[in-house]
Amino acid sequence: MPTSNCPSEVIHEGEDVILKINCSKCPLVPSLEDTPTCMSTVITKIAENQDITKVIFTQNRDYEYDESQIDLIKEIAKIFRRLVKDKSMLSYYGLSRGLKNLKYVNKWYTELHNVTFNLLKSDPLGAYVELKRIRRIEEIELEKSVSEDDIQAHKKYLIILDYLINLLEDTKLIMIAKPYLNGYVIGNRSVYRKIFSPIIKPDFMSTKLMTNYPDDAEELDSYRISDDVEVTIFKLKNSIQNLYHIIPPEFKLFEDKYELLDTARRIIAEHKPKKSEFVDPKRMRQVFHNVGYDLIEELASYQNMKLSSEEIEKLTNILVRYTVGFGLIEVLLSDDKVQDITINSPMGQIPIFIVHQDFEDCVTNIMPTRSEAESWASKLRMMSGRPLDEANPILDTEIQLPKANARVAVISEPLNPSGLAYALRRHRDKPWTLPLFINNRMINPLAAGIISFLVDGSRTLLVAGTRSAGKTSLLSAIMVEIMRKYRIITIEDTLELPTGSLRKLGYNIQPMKVASAMTKGTSEVPADEGIRTTLRMGDSCLIVGEVRSTEARALYEAMRVGALAHVVAGTIHGDSPYGVYDRVVNDLGVPKTSFKATDIIIVANPIRSADGLHRWRRVTQIAEVRKFWEKDPLIENGFVDLMKYDAKTDQLQPSQDLINGDSEIIKAIAGNVKEWAGDWNAVWENILLRAKTKELIVKYAHKIKNLRLLEAEHVIQANDQFHRISDDVKEEVGKLDSKLIAFRWEEWLKRYIKKKQMSGEL
Repeated sequence: MPTSNCPSEVIHEGEDVILKINCSKCPLVPSLEDTPTCMSTVITKIAENQDITKVIFTQNRDYEYDESQIDLIKEIAKIFRRLVKDKSMLSYYGLSRGLKNLKYVNKWYTELHNVTFNLLKSDPLGAYVELKRIRRIEEIELEKSVSEDDIQAHKKYLIILDYLINLLEDTKLIMIAKPYLNGYVIGNRSVYRKIFSPIIKPDFMSTKLMTNYPDDAEELDSYRISDDVEVTIFKLKNSIQNLYHIIPPEFKLFEDKYELLDTARRIIAEHKPKKSEFVDPKRMRQVFHNVGYDLIEELASYQNMKLSSEEIEKLTNILVRYTVGFGLIEVLLSDDKVQDITINSPMGQIPIFIVHQDFEDCVTNIMPTRSEAESWASKLRMMSGRPLDEANPILDTEIQLPKANARVAVISEPLNPSGLAYALRRHRDKPWTLPLFINNRMINPLAAGIISFLVDGSRTLLVAGTRSAGKTSLLSAIMVEIMRKYRIITIEDTLELPTGSLRKLGYNIQPMKVASAMTKGTSEVPADEGIRTTLRMGDSCLIVGEVRSTEARALYEAMRVGALAHVVAGTIHGDSPYGVYDRVVNDLGVPKTSFKATDIIIVANPIRSADGLHRWRRVTQIAEVRKFWEKDPLIENGFVDLMKYDAKTDQLQPSQDLINGDSEIIKAIAGNVKEWAGDWNAVWENILLRAKTKELIVKYAHKIKNLRLLEAEHVIQANDQFHRISDDVKEEVGKLDSKLIAFRWEEWLKRYIKKKQMSGEL
């Protein structure tokens, strides 16, 4: 435990003045709440330097007490400093001045000296309680006194005691502790544990974690991300925000393992990864993992520590996270229920915030520091090859981690005057599918059937919506509807689409990465050039991650050239079909006539509850863009709804135009198919057939109680079989008999499920 021999230093970090006390040689864990000598040391140091805002004890881990807690200590230190500077009142001379009877002075001097110069520093609550006890005794003595000299002496002592008691009663520490002071026993630190709680982090980390559970909070849920990561969701008493409380494995190790990790980190830090190594982060991590594993195994052997291969693997993963990785950010992203992460500046003062799949906006118990934020920025610069400096204060890129991928936006000075800030959007590990969206009510089966029909009909689609509406997720589900026999080219400035997963599932897919509209001075190809390049790369479906800037003109060139060949699709910001038109034509400068190359606009927007506390992602509109308007599509009926969201039923409803067959786009698709030309009933039957297949996948997933059936690997098989069975039925009976196709497809689905269950794949 800290003593006067514990080395300490005062560090200035931005607005913070930090007292750092090295307790590496202390036998006990340092703690303000548990250890009197810790509190005594801190009060002494703060009395000497009243600018201190934070206190950190270091001993394999860092124990940090923030400004709000140190403010409580500061008031006590101020009193101590005041009494030390003005000793006259509490000195023997001061106590005896004006008294004829001096028989009590020695006793008073001993009592006050012990309380004010010893107990006050180590146990200020005990000092307060002791002063109150002494005062009660003095009142009794005063009542028993007979001589005038004794009365005068006791009254003087009571005045001094009242002065000291009043000083303490005015402090926040005493005010907070008063309800718990009945029966207080000096030496019992339980009351301090209710008031003080440090943020703890191991030495090898920069990010801080508030490990204690919140007081007076209701536990809403708890689960494990893996065997060694615990997550608990709390409803906070005085906040509408829930707390996402996480305890990763690095906070549950024994001290010898902390020492081992810290030694390994110092050794491995001597090799700083070069910029060239960050070009292939996956390979770099594997190299560092192999080196780290061998190093930890060797250090453990040298220190006579017996570690299993599983323990070495766990320590190696932690080591990699805090050397070439992104620390606790990686742990957060490994939770597939975390959708968004925001890290605001100034670092070290604000916790990380997340958006949770089940509990929406949450505050976390994680507090990143400035050094950690700067380390992330350096890694992202090297990995992306994009600048982040005063001339380029915005960095838009992505990170690919072992258990998750995420889009990252970073802002720095001068755009953000208080330093670095981050926003991360977690991508789902697997591609989204239309059945998954049916299951979470973002769309209904009929909408899925229409989208499937439009994709097979090689239409041009724009998925519009506000931020966090699910545009990119829906675009990835549209990609899953493309038959695997067709080639797909994707163009993105930040890689978000699941091209890697789709390639593993047998897709002929070529991703292209282009320069961000917000980045200057890089060697990356501009987005418009990238799109034009695709036109020279053969017959392909074209998927554009997001239409932001100059690439809009090039995209519409591709739409016009690619019309009726293969599907062209992308995402764009806009909350309605006319909002998309306004963005494309008025903001991005695409000619009105070119805008008509858009066939379908699918609008996704968050729907909020009446109380504003909840929100859900929904597709709110599927509209077609008609071609016979001149100036304004809104006035000239250029947009016709096929489906529109109904808040009462919480789902999309078909429009009368769709029901009555008044859809130029769907009829144009039908016009290219012999069996459908001029026969709306046959077209409508096919759309309903597709809707039924999507609905049946969801139905059987719930029937077998296994939602893995909704994943892309199974949905793609179902889509392939739909096309095969349709072709077989057409060959046999001469037409696309919807009832026969539906029957055969459902029979296939039953056999497929049984086969996958027997093989353990479902």
